[in-house]
Amino acid sequence: MIAVNGTRLAYDDAGAGPAVVFSHAGIADRRMWDHQFDGLASDHRVIRYDWRGHGQSGAAAGRHAHHRDLLALMDALGVEHAALVGCSMGGAYAVDVALAAPRRVRALALICSGVSGHLWWDAIPARIRDAVRGAVPEARLAAYQRHSGVPVREDDVLAMAAAQARVLVAGPDRDPAALDARVWQAAMTMLADVYRREWAGPAATAEPADPPAVGRLADVVAPTLVVNGLADAPWVQHMSTLLATGIPHARRIDLPDTGHLAPVERPAEVTDLIRTLLATS
Repeated sequence: MIAVNGTRLAYDDAGAGPAVVFSHAGIADRRMWDHQFDGLASDHRVIRYDWRGHGQSGAAAGRHAHHRDLLALMDALGVEHAALVGCSMGGAYAVDVALAAPRRVRALALICSGVSGHLWWDAIPARIRDAVRGAVPEARLAAYQRHSGVPVREDDVLAMAAAQARVLVAGPDRDPAALDARVWQAAMTMLADVYRREWAGPAATAEPADPPAVGRLADVVAPTLVVNGLADAPWVQHMSTLLATGIPHARRIDLPDTGHLAPVERPAEVTDLIRTLLATS
């Protein structure tokens, strides 16, 4: 644990050599990087951490900014330069750091990544938004989202985790049965922990980067790898296209039959792709 911006972040730090920092997806925690963390520790200093409000880190209370936490974590651990690897919104925060402090970032690996300032929620079809919201009775879901202090029911946690996993981990057009059972279970374990903490915790507001990255991608100078899962939700794949076309000289890799948590579903392939980026950066 380390003190960062008024909270305490849980992290793992292993190996020696050029630094690599991993930022997880919003539907996960630092465990999603198990294969990449172990695989790259032989010749790199590898650091993975839980965002505030996730995993074993302190609560997310009040106003905060995840990209500022990431940069402050690097400061606290004495990391002057690092390759940043992020999945989903963890990738968005990595891009925000690369724009705020370009000399600190030597490479970016953006996996099924978000982009700050992109209104992705509006791109989700209503049927899918309704299906996810409908996983938990409306009155109880509203009480959880108000952080009203009502006891959080475990069946609600598991129902919401399963709904999110069907849409993102499997992908909206893929049968969850197509996933390896270990991938599904790992995702469900992390997702359930996300909702237990979010619903039972204090109210919090994550502040976006200002200005956001969506109009500034051409200013990214770090060598960039964009990894897209071809079974991921279309609105996420659209952001992969924004990143791959907007960041100068970015390299894009499309992984077939892969949903939103590519590092968990395709661990060896993702580790190899990151290693190639590091070797050429």
